[in-house]
Amino acid sequence: MKIQTQVLTYPSMTEALLLGGSDSNIQKAIRYALLALAGSALITLCTQISVPLFPVPMTLQTFAVFLIGLTYGWRLGGITVALYLFEGALGLPVFAKGGAGMVYFMGPTGGYLVGFLLAATACGWFAERGFDRSYAKLFASLLVGNILLYAPGLLWLGSLIGWDKPVLEYGLYPFILGDLLKIAMVVLLLPTAWKIVNRLKQ
Repeated sequence: MKIQTQVLTYPSMTEALLLGGSDSNIQKAIRYALLALAGSALITLCTQISVPLFPVPMTLQTFAVFLIGLTYGWRLGGITVALYLFEGALGLPVFAKGGAGMVYFMGPTGGYLVGFLLAATACGWFAERGFDRSYAKLFASLLVGNILLYAPGLLWLGSLIGWDKPVLEYGLYPFILGDLLKIAMVVLLLPTAWKIVNRLKQ
């Protein structure tokens, strides 16, 4: 019952920490805008971080996408990822290895960019229903997020290079280990962080 009340009062961690209270609509709008900009900057930064891992290096890009969705909620999380994609479309070097421009969306990784938006929105939806307070439920929501991320990515990759090619070997299998590590990081982080937030709000 206590957890249910907390979910209803604070649908996201950002709401609990930064967007609650009696601020005016203008003040809240400014905070939302600043959070979206900060979130897109975080995704950009994490995109450039590469961790050596077999069989391919692991970036923290999807870790940031999931974290934004889970802590911002589905609306602000979706807006933040959409802003990140818009920045890249405008030509800002926010994608991997400083990539940018609409041509990047037409490349082999273009479908995964669409998947980022789906994954962040879905994870935010689950988080607003309390899934980020439970280790098991959070793990399940992240699995759904990964499916939504890879589905458009693999569909676009297959249509681009041809389905006679080993699409899964190119676009899925090499990243499974890294994705599991990132899921584990998020699962260990968020429920613990919520316990701290709940103590602060008591």
